[in-house]
Parts: sequence; structure tokens; C-alpha cells
Amino acid sequence: MFTSIERKLSRHMLRRIQVAIIALLWASALALAALTVVAWLSAPAKAAPVSVSQTAPVKIKAPAGIGRDATPAELSAWDIDVRPDFKGLPKGQGSVADGQKLFDARCASCHGTFGESNEVFNPLVGGTTADDIKTGHVASLRANNQPVRTTLMKVDTVSTIWDYIRRAMPWNAPRSLTPDEVYAVTAYILNLGEIVPADFVLSDKNIADVQKLMPNRNGMTRSHGMWRVGDKPDTHNKACMQDCPEAGIVTSALPAYARDAHGDLAAQNRVVGPVRGVDTKLPPLSGTAAQNASVRKTAALVTLGMTSPDAPAQTAAATSSVATLADKNGCLACHGVTDKKIGPAFSEVAAKYHGQSDATEKLVAKIRAGGAGNWGSMPMPPQAQVAETDVRTMVDWILRGAH
Repeated sequence: MFTSIERKLSRHMLRRIQVAIIALLWASALALAALTVVAWLSAPAKAAPVSVSQTAPVKIKAPAGIGRDATPAELSAWDIDVRPDFKGLPKGQGSVADGQKLFDARCASCHGTFGESNEVFNPLVGGTTADDIKTGHVASLRANNQPVRTTLMKVDTVSTIWDYIRRAMPWNAPRSLTPDEVYAVTAYILNLGEIVPADFVLSDKNIADVQKLMPNRNGMTRSHGMWRVGDKPDTHNKACMQDCPEAGIVTSALPAYARDAHGDLAAQNRVVGPVRGVDTKLPPLSGTAAQNASVRKTAALVTLGMTSPDAPAQTAAATSSVATLADKNGCLACHGVTDKKIGPAFSEVAAKYHGQSDATEKLVAKIRAGGAGNWGSMPMPPQAQVAETDVRTMVDWILRGAH
């Protein structure tokens, strides 16, 4: 309990502290005001605003390791598309006669000598008439009297043919043709369709005139929402954003008793295109994703000549190395290890040449020179671009049964 004297001293001390705090606050306020006035008086005149257009562009240096600007050469390597107005078309020319030589050597093995083959891809030529060339409409597309729709029936621009050949053909060596060779092959295909004469030379100077002769040049329409952004879409569905049902999967299954009644369906279908047959040598893949993957892995190992997943790692590595080499050089596009595709299976080749002392030299020569007649009518294009050491490595692998 405080005495009366202690209370008086406490009130006196509190009053002095309050006065000191108030004095300090006033002093701070006055000092701040003085500094503001001094700064205002000493500030230079305000400069005129600088136009944005007069300022130099700011260059921001990218952090190290992020990347760099592509060089003109790198851009041109990717920018190879040719538009329907022929923008992007390189200069050059090629004759029908030169195109025939190139086609026979590098295209006929898949498309047939006259572009008529349906064994690997749909035919290139057929189904068009002289009247179609006049009207720009292919009548057989509406009459439905053509068993298959060929390339010249469907495509409306010659630039599409030129562009596709350049970027994707030949099948085993895309983008290996020079512009002049692409002109020549395109000219030969057009001649097969009786669009240009046999002595025609196609070039960047006259390709626009050829466009006026394309049989289906007027057969395409752009009056729909997929072409014009402002048009209405073809469908009116709204995308589900929440609580959406799982996507339905349309599928079919063969009963066990009929699964391999007609052989391996996968081997009976083309290896390209939208229609593929199920591999009926495998059991039905009805388990979980992991179980199905295990079934496929085991089957693949057996196909490669390995009796089980427990086969030595060295064998697997060696097999994988040569198989990769064969795939890199386009061999697996036409040949299967145990199944016939366009050409014979490697196992068939090994069986045919088994025990022949000169088998290696024969096969090396056949692969590099090409040929036809040994395995049916489908010719094999020459593979002179493949290094001979690689050819010998693959031949040894094939003769060992591709394992």
C-alpha cells in the first residue's frame, strides 16, 4: 500500500514522462517538415516526358542454360511446308521420265510399278477420268462404283502431293529426296493419272497450271465450321466439366474356341493404316494393365528368340542392339522377326539359307542391290545407303534366327 508521499511522487514522475514523450513527438514532426521543405527547394526542374518510341529497346539476357535464338538455318530445316498457294515451294524441276526411274527404284516396292498396288497402301492412281479433269469433280466419289478411293481421287491440291512426298517418302528414308527428285516423282504420278503427258517437265514455274487440272480440285468445301472460325460448329454438345462419366470404350473380343481358328489375324492385316488385327497367338488380354504388360513382354521375348524373361542379360542386350539397328534402317517396316509383313520374316530367311556356306555374302549383296522374285512379286528396293558393316551385322543376326 502506497503512502500519501509515495502517491504524490508517482503522479509527479508520470506527468514528467508524459511531457517528455509529447516534446519528443513534436520535435520529430518539426524535423520531418524541415527536411521536406529543404528537399522541395533543392529539387531540379521536372524534365519533359520522354516518348516511349524514343527509348532504346531493353534487351533481357536469358539465363544461362535456358536456350538461344534459333539460327536461320535451323528454322529453314523445319519450315518446309508447301501451301496450296505454293508459298514455300522451292525452285526446281523434274521430268516424268526421271520420275519413273526414281519411282521404280524407291517407290514401287510399296505402291506397285504403276501406283496401283493395294498390298501395302491404298493405290495412288485410278478412279479418275478425263471428264473429272475438266470439271474438277471426281464422279466416282459420288457414284460409289470404285472399289477403293485412290490418292488422285481424293486430294484436291497438287501441293499436297508434292509436300507429302518431300517430307515423308520414301517409307524407309523420308526427306532423302532432293527438290528436283520430288518434282520428278510428282510428275510421274500425275502422268500415271493422265493429268500431264509423258514428256512433261514439272517445275515451280508451271505447277500452278497443273493445279488447274487436278481431278478433285473443286471437290473440297470450306463452307463449314471447321474451316471458318466465325461459322457455327458441327456439333452442339457442351463439354462436361465436373462429375463426368467415364469415357466409353468400344471393343470386341473373340471367344476362346475361335481365337486362332483362322491363323494370326495380325499377320493378315497391313502393318500400316487404321485397321489392325489382334495378335491371336497371344492369350486374351483380359487382366489388369500390369498383367497385360507382363503377357506382352513375355511374348516379345519369345519372338526375339529368348525363351523366358530370365534369359541372360547379355543375350537381351545383343538382341536389342541389332534389332535397334534394323529398325533404324527401316528393315522392320517390311520384315517381321517371325511373321511375314511386306517381305519375308527373318526366320524364313534364316531357314532358306541354313547350311549354305556363302549365305552371308549372298544376303549382303541382295540387300545392297535389291531385287525381286525370290519371295514373290513384291520387289525389295536397294539399300546401298546402309553401311556395309551394318548390313553384315544384321545379316549375321538374321542367319542366327534374329536372336
